[in-house]
Amino acid sequence: MERQPAAPPGNSYACTVRYLRILVLATVLVGTLGAARARAEDAMRCGSKLITVSDGKDKVRALCGEPSSVSFQGVIRRAPRYEYGYGYNRYDYYGPGVIEMPVEVWTYNFGSSKLLRKLRFVGDELDEIRTDGYGY
Repeated sequence: MERQPAAPPGNSYACTVRYLRILVLATVLVGTLGAARARAEDAMRCGSKLITVSDGKDKVRALCGEPSSVSFQGVIRRAPRYEYGYGYNRYDYYGPGVIEMPVEVWTYNFGSSKLLRKLRFVGDELDEIRTDGYGY
């Protein structure tokens, strides 16, 4: 019975490098797709205009018009937030105590062929954008 010659040591190294490249590529691809999905849920298009989380009620009303319905959800108690500086020197400071902020949900109905959009406002700031079933 003849013995097979052993594989050269460079061959196993090449397999390991190839495996690591594939692993890194897959990780980057999954991370990129996950980040794109997260960004898509933080924005809503009204015609050709775009609103994003942290926009104010006035801007949303100006770009999207009046909502189909508005419901008051209660009050949230949060620490007051202050912003200082500009650009890279900008930071947030959460002050002492708490303030009560009203929570409203605005519903936009864009027709029976599109999904309902529910916008949650905490105080005057858009906090969350969700989709619901098809409109009416």
